Amino acid sequence: MLATCALLIGSTAQQVAHAADEADEKDAQVRAHSTPMGSQIERVEKSDRESTSDEESEADASRDSDVLGIDVSGWQRDVDWEYWWDEGKRFAFVKATEGTGYTNPYFTQQYNGSYDVGMIRGAYHFALPDRSSGAAQANFFIDNGGLWSGDGKTLPGVADLEYNPYGEDCYDKSESEMVDWIQDFHDTYADRTGRYPIFYTSTSWWEKCVGDEHDFGETAPLWIARYSDRVGDLPSGWHYHSFWQYTDDPIDKNEFNGTRSQLRAIAKG
Repeated sequence: MLATCALLIGSTAQQVAHAADEADEKDAQVRAHSTPMGSQIERVEKSDRESTSDEESEADASRDSDVLGIDVSGWQRDVDWEYWWDEGKRFAFVKATEGTGYTNPYFTQQYNGSYDVGMIRGAYHFALPDRSSGAAQANFFIDNGGLWSGDGKTLPGVADLEYNPYGEDCYDKSESEMVDWIQDFHDTYADRTGRYPIFYTSTSWWEKCVGDEHDFGETAPLWIARYSDRVGDLPSGWHYHSFWQYTDDPIDKNEFNGTRSQLRAIAKG
C-alpha cells in the first residue's frame, strides 16, 4: 500500500514538473518572439496620452457593457475568461501569429476559452512587412488560427499594423511600398476567407507610413488605437471606426462602435 502511494506521488510530481517545464518553454518563446498589440504605439506615442490611469478606469466603468471587449496575447498566458465575462466583456481578440515564424503557444486556451464563455472572438496577426510578403503572412495567419467562419461568434481576422519593434518605424518601406504590402495581405485574406480583414492601427503610424493613396476604408473595418477619453482623428481613408482600443491598463480594453446585435452581424458576415 505504501509502495503504491509512493508511486502515485512520484508520478504526480513528474507530471507537475513536466507541466512547469512546458510553461517555461512557452513563456520563453513569447518573450523572445512576440510583440503585444499596441506595445509599439504605447512606446512611440505615450507622450500624446491625454488621460491618467484613474481617468481611464472611470471611463471604463461608464461604458456600455454590451459592447466592451479585451485583446490578449501570449503575454497574458492562460486567461481567466469567466472573470472577464463577469467584468462585462463580450468580445475578445487573440494574437495568433507574428510574421511567418511565430505562433502564440497559448492561442488554443485563449481563443477557445473566450468562445466557450460566450464571447464573440477573433484572431489577430502582428504584421512585419519587412520580413516577407503580405500574401505569405496572410496565409501563415490563416493557417494558424486566423481563418474566419460564419458561426456568428467569429470575427474576421485582424492585421496589426504599427511601429516596427525591431527596426525603422515604417519597416524601411516607402508609402507606396507599404500600401502594396497591405494590399497583398488584404487581398489574400479576402480570397481565402471570403471576408476582408480588420485593420488595427494608430492614426500617427498610418499617416507616417501609409499615407492617403489607398482605398482600404471602403473594405477593411478600422480598429483604432488611442489611449485617451476620445477617439480623435482617424487615419486617411476612414470616416468611421468599428473598434477602439482605449486603454492598455491593466489589460488592452476595447469598445465596439455599435450595438451587440451589430457586432454579431459582423461576425456572421
